[in-house]
Amino acid sequence: MFKSLPFALLAFLLAFCNHEKKSTTAVVAANPNAHPDWTKFCASCHGPDAETFNRREWKYGTSRLDIGRAIRDGYPDSGMPAFGPALGEAKVLELADYIVKTREQQRDKGAVIDGPKPQTFKSEGKTYRLDTIAAGLDSPWGMAFLPTGDLIFTEKTGSIWRIDPAGKKTQINGAPKVMSGGQGGLLDIELHPSFAQNQIIYFTYSKLKEGEGATQSATAVLRARLEGNNLVDARDIFVAEPYVGTQHHFGSRMEFGRDGYLYVTVGERGRQDEFPQVLDKAHGKVHRITENGDIPADNPFYNKPGALRSIWSYGHRNPQGLAFDPASGILWEHEHGPRGGDELNRIQPGKNYGWPVVSYGTHYDGRAFTDKTTMDGIEPPVTYWVPSIAPCGMAFITGDRYPTWKGNLLAGSLRFRYLNRCVIKDNQVVKQENLLDDVGRVRCITMSNDGYIYFSVENPGFIFRIVPVK
Repeated sequence: MFKSLPFALLAFLLAFCNHEKKSTTAVVAANPNAHPDWTKFCASCHGPDAETFNRREWKYGTSRLDIGRAIRDGYPDSGMPAFGPALGEAKVLELADYIVKTREQQRDKGAVIDGPKPQTFKSEGKTYRLDTIAAGLDSPWGMAFLPTGDLIFTEKTGSIWRIDPAGKKTQINGAPKVMSGGQGGLLDIELHPSFAQNQIIYFTYSKLKEGEGATQSATAVLRARLEGNNLVDARDIFVAEPYVGTQHHFGSRMEFGRDGYLYVTVGERGRQDEFPQVLDKAHGKVHRITENGDIPADNPFYNKPGALRSIWSYGHRNPQGLAFDPASGILWEHEHGPRGGDELNRIQPGKNYGWPVVSYGTHYDGRAFTDKTTMDGIEPPVTYWVPSIAPCGMAFITGDRYPTWKGNLLAGSLRFRYLNRCVIKDNQVVKQENLLDDVGRVRCITMSNDGYIYFSVENPGFIFRIVPVK
């Protein structure tokens, strides 16, 4: 398969990364017998287009037999399940043939992904345009705005960059060494609340365990000081142990709360039966720490024997969205379900959010892993998405540039390649709207100092700004 493959592709391998309604006829023509299985087992996460296959270097071979082996046996450490038991050998090879032929069709057509065309769109009676701020990027994962107006962002492969208001791009030196594979890499970024005075900045990343030939990794938080274009005094203040060998479900979003503490999400690393429901492991949790990595004494499990004191909430799968409502101060989180069951949650201290005991989703091959969607003692989601939208990135809309959206929550969709706008009233989602059809796999959303919405997409990497025009 691919040498540098994000989980959104590798988790199904057979999956495509464009919106479902695009190019369906061409894909069906590749192998009509396989299309129903493709739709049943794959399109629920990734849609039917194979254009992204032409943009990557394959790691495990491109022949029908190579691809069939990957479908049949999977690559569990990278999040790719084995579909052989569910499909049988004949259908595995049909799907492998389907991928090969579709890829050939796209290549013959010269299909590449160059990013979305310039577009305007309407919402709530207002018109907006999409401005391109940066292009040709390598999976821009996290973003933040400095007091100067410079945008600082991470690339998943391990680089940090800043773009000044004039558009000049400069690399930041001193990034940590990361495990860049699967979903791992250099991920989120967060400024200290007093950054203007102390220049302190935080990064999440997949940290390799020390030792020659080490392959195990953990979600870590790096604290550093930005001095010009260099990170200095860098040190890890949080490491989600134990280290494990899987390459997915790192979580890795950060937010500072009004209390001055840093909230960090950690995914369950694909170990759903081991980590999310236990309190002595860091995975599948939201954690709360001080600016230096110490543990606040009022954390819910601080005095519980055997529990990690940093845990704020638990029972999470892969939380890749985290944001405080600036009006209420409530912490909101979204997380990936498996096949269906993506959740939007209000996070409360000490609460259990259920994974994998309750869920609205199923295994990737369609098997149920639980028949429960609710249970006493488990917090239900505010809303959930079936089929999965694969949510990533989250921000509340503030300021007066978007008056009809003010106070709404924006969430990105990796699968459907749009922004999802949630209208929230009395802590409930009362309306949703999908914006910017097929804009790209959305990774991060943030508000600039001057009140504009910025967001990043990957494969290929862009940073965009939404501008009201009338």
